[in-house]
Amino acid sequence: MPLVQAILPAASKRLITIQTTAPLVDAAKLLSTMNISLIVVCNLEGFMSGVVTKSDVVRQISVCEGCSCKTMVSEVMSGNVVTCHPDQDLYDIWLLMKNRKLKQIPVSSQDARPLGLLYANEALEVLLKEEEYEKLLLRDYVMGVGYR
Repeated sequence: MPLVQAILPAASKRLITIQTTAPLVDAAKLLSTMNISLIVVCNLEGFMSGVVTKSDVVRQISVCEGCSCKTMVSEVMSGNVVTCHPDQDLYDIWLLMKNRKLKQIPVSSQDARPLGLLYANEALEVLLKEEEYEKLLLRDYVMGVGYR
């Protein structure tokens, strides 16, 4: 089975981070200009502290008084983040995402530094390709193709 590492290059390109001390309006700007719905929130040392989503921003803005909103990202972020690591089995992570109904999950190093953002559909695509390849190998083996 493939590991999360197999799709880390693509996941790394999608990673958007913001500091815990940033105003929520900055997160809203990032989310409105990027084709993403989740930003990884990091402390000043670069360690993952949480995530902020479009839903978090909308929920908070609905109770703010317009552009005078002074809320910090750290006040609305989800702090208990489900993450994965490059050395984990991709199938296990996909099952975790499926069971928790997660569309994306941050990839982090063992010391909680963000490395990328893994999408569930991307993981499933890799797993399906792997399954198809294994099926072809098995068929060739059974048919004796390439063996004498």
